[in-house]
Amino acid sequence: MYLNRVEIAGYLAKKPEVRYLPSGTPVANARLGQTQRYQDGNQQAQEHTNWHNLSFYGDLSKVALTYEKGDNLYVEGSIEQRQFTPKDGVQRTVTDIVVKHCHLIGSPRYGASATKPAEEAPVVNGHAVEHGAEATQDDAWPVR
Repeated sequence: MYLNRVEIAGYLAKKPEVRYLPSGTPVANARLGQTQRYQDGNQQAQEHTNWHNLSFYGDLSKVALTYEKGDNLYVEGSIEQRQFTPKDGVQRTVTDIVVKHCHLIGSPRYGASATKPAEEAPVVNGHAVEHGAEATQDDAWPVR
C-alpha cells in the first residue's frame, strides 16, 4: 500500500504568483508558514517556523490567486520532490505540497458592509468559489 497525503494549516507568506508550464497549464506557487511556540528546558519561550512550498495546478491556480498575504489556509495535498540545476551548476532538490483541496480559515476579508472588487469568481469542478463562507463549503471537506 502507498499513501502520500498531507494536511496542514498556516499563514501565507505572500500573495501566490502564477506561471505557466510549457503545456500551457497554469501553476500558482506560494509559501505557507506554521509557527510552533514552546518552552525549552530552561522555561524560556521559543518559536520555530516551518515553511512549506505550495503548488496549485490548473483551476486551483485561479483559486490561489484570490488569496492574500497573511491569509490562514487549510490545505490538503500530496508531497512531491523535484530536482533542478540552477545557473550555479549545483543540483538541488525541492519538496513541494501539490494542493488538491484548500480552504480559507476564518472570517472573509470582505465583510457584509464592504464591497468586493468587481471580478469573476474562479470556477473549480463546475462550482464558483468565492471568499467567505462559500469558500469553505466543499464536498471534500473532512467531517469529524
